[in-house]
Amino acid sequence: MKWTFYGGAREVTGSKHLLEVGEQKVLFDCGMFQGRRAESIERNLHLPFDAAQLQTVVLSHAHIDHCGVLPILTRDRFKGPIYATPATVDVAAHMLTDSAKIQGADADFLNENRKRDGMQLIKPPYDIKDVERTVAFFRGIPYGEKFEVAAGVRVRFFDAGHILGSAVSEIEANENGCTVRIGYAVDLGRKNLPILRDPQFMGKLDYLIIESTYGNCLHGNIENAAKELAQIINRTHKRSGKVLIPAFALERTQEIVYVLNELWRKKEIPAMPVYVDSPLAVNVTEVFRRHSECFDAQALQRLNESGDLFGQDKLQMYQLPSELQEMTESSDLFGYRGLTFVQSVAESKKINLSKEPCIIIASSGMCENGRILHHLRHNIENSNTAIVIVGFTAKETLGRKIAERQPVVKILDEEFSLRAEVAVLHSFSAHADRQDLINYAKSTAATLKGVFVVHGEEEQSISLANALAKEGISRVSVPLVGDTVTF
Repeated sequence: MKWTFYGGAREVTGSKHLLEVGEQKVLFDCGMFQGRRAESIERNLHLPFDAAQLQTVVLSHAHIDHCGVLPILTRDRFKGPIYATPATVDVAAHMLTDSAKIQGADADFLNENRKRDGMQLIKPPYDIKDVERTVAFFRGIPYGEKFEVAAGVRVRFFDAGHILGSAVSEIEANENGCTVRIGYAVDLGRKNLPILRDPQFMGKLDYLIIESTYGNCLHGNIENAAKELAQIINRTHKRSGKVLIPAFALERTQEIVYVLNELWRKKEIPAMPVYVDSPLAVNVTEVFRRHSECFDAQALQRLNESGDLFGQDKLQMYQLPSELQEMTESSDLFGYRGLTFVQSVAESKKINLSKEPCIIIASSGMCENGRILHHLRHNIENSNTAIVIVGFTAKETLGRKIAERQPVVKILDEEFSLRAEVAVLHSFSAHADRQDLINYAKSTAATLKGVFVVHGEEEQSISLANALAKEGISRVSVPLVGDTVTF
């Protein structure tokens, strides 16, 4: 049995892992690499294996760095099923559709200047037709149910507690009378996050593939992060500035809106418009409503009390108001009237024309594409602006450059001076921290023959590997992209 790390090793994005059992080949995740534009295009368009030879794909969750290259896989003649939890199936369809639209729009924007300058035009990696073809291969499998993905290979999903529908996979592979149990724990969530259940342990394993995004970091309390966010909002409001929050439309946006609602309800922030500038966020919220099987006890209790966890029926989907309407308290998570879901491009542009203080939540979380780029272009050189980074940003992404407070950054091929206030609040992260990861590995340490630390920048992965070794876990390694190990 062989396992090859084709992506997401000593790096965070672009997760791709291939299990070979005899002639059977199963791919775990097919994610988009994010970084330098030229390298990203090359790695995303050209897969390092023959897609037509794969029997099946197992998808851990719907973040683009895990599912974003699936349309290229199916275009390269992959014809097998793509297994995921039912919630991930629903969310991934929206995520990939949105990804195709965003990449097409960004290419159009960049090509206007390239055409003028006589440069070669950019073609988006895939389009809506590619996504539609891919979605037809999705198959939903509930948590806890064993299913065969190839001859001699069975998988069972456990809740990863990372985002809606996310799963860690228990893999049981049989070859020549030998059975090996492998745990695929990429990405792993945190305890006590709003809405979702805590991560589940998989039991006895022979080998564990585990993430290390925050392998050398400990997260602060999310309540402290909320207080920090309130302080940023209050001082930005005093200087009549805008608060820009780049956030993934899936999970992080819902959590941030929930926190803002709580802060306003407790009168810890002033009444000001909150714009969720992402059509995808509306679609994702609808998927949340259909998948209460992923909710924790507190969310289920709120759902039973109110009848609608997200208060979508109470939210007014209106054109941007000329004046702030009075906020009214609601028992629902997201049910206050100052919140506006922005659908059209025209509405999005109106936000930048407005001079009033406001909070803008827009994707993408790493600032690589999407509507956040246009808000940054209009506001990043204004010292009254605050940019709040609430999640992980990969190396070489615009989000990382802003988090590092680089004095000059490039947005859509134009250079801008970074004069806005920048705050980084890692406590909002949905990734497990160092201690969470150690505890997860220790839960099955008695039977482990090897641990492979992936999905983290090199220093984070090596730090976690050393920590696991100090805990007495033997044979811990940090593979490189392209490495193959034999079970």
